[in-house]
Amino acid sequence: MNQEGNVAASSAPQIVFFDLETNVPSRCGSGGGRFHVLEFGAIVVCPRKLVELESYATLIRPSDLSAASVRSSRPEGITRAAVAGAPTFEQVADRIYAMLNGRIWAGHNIQRFDMVRIKEAFAEIGRPAPLPVGSIDSLGVLTQRFGRRAGNMKVMATLAEYFGLGQQKHRSLDDVRMNLEVLKHCATVLFLESSLPSVLSHGAHREWPVGSSTVVTRSRSSQLINERFHNSSNCSNNVLTVPTPRKSPPSATSSSLTYQRPLPYARGSFGKVTEGVKNLLCRAQETRSITRLLRHSQSLFR
Repeated sequence: MNQEGNVAASSAPQIVFFDLETNVPSRCGSGGGRFHVLEFGAIVVCPRKLVELESYATLIRPSDLSAASVRSSRPEGITRAAVAGAPTFEQVADRIYAMLNGRIWAGHNIQRFDMVRIKEAFAEIGRPAPLPVGSIDSLGVLTQRFGRRAGNMKVMATLAEYFGLGQQKHRSLDDVRMNLEVLKHCATVLFLESSLPSVLSHGAHREWPVGSSTVVTRSRSSQLINERFHNSSNCSNNVLTVPTPRKSPPSATSSSLTYQRPLPYARGSFGKVTEGVKNLLCRAQETRSITRLLRHSQSLFR
């Protein structure tokens, strides 16, 4: 890449994947009945290589400490004790602003949730919110392009389980990194499907084509033999020649007729041959000459 290419690559906007962990507003009035940001996590990613360039994560003490639960139902969930000594949003606003402003925002369901919560948090401290140059909501992208083959697309844990990426921890920094890995896996699957659209289908499990003229399995070969046998028996009653697959010799105990050697005489004259053999044996008993028997048998089958 030349110098102009390096300048263009460095000036391209970076992507920031971010995620917020918040409380669940309570109807009883705990936390003021609204959302409070309890944790912020983000990673800056190069759009050309998808490598992580920078990361930042912090717990946040809400203005109303009662908004955080005393206990968490998740193993690594955020509790009131965990955020009691954390900085307030106003104290970390500068760092969060620097991470988000002027970059492409990316995340799962960020348009309906995370972007709204960021705007509310900055409005609460009387400061302008950071602005993105674009946004990528993986929920919308994956629902449109990937379909619902993995289940509930709204939940990142479903996608992580589908690709075998482990359990979602519901912690901001872990979730954004998982979000990036899910997108990589989905993009790979879509790329493969677009490369072979007639073979790999979207949201369906197609079987590889079988029974082609160039590939014949042993079961398929037996089927063809039976078909040829029936066809030949319908067309001619004189000679029966049925090919056998290599490496599959005829079985003497087989109940179905799939192999028979060509006969040296017409099938309709079988009675005459039997009668001739009978007379020959009678004459052989009279003369008791093996040489004569062989000579007569050779003349019989000529």
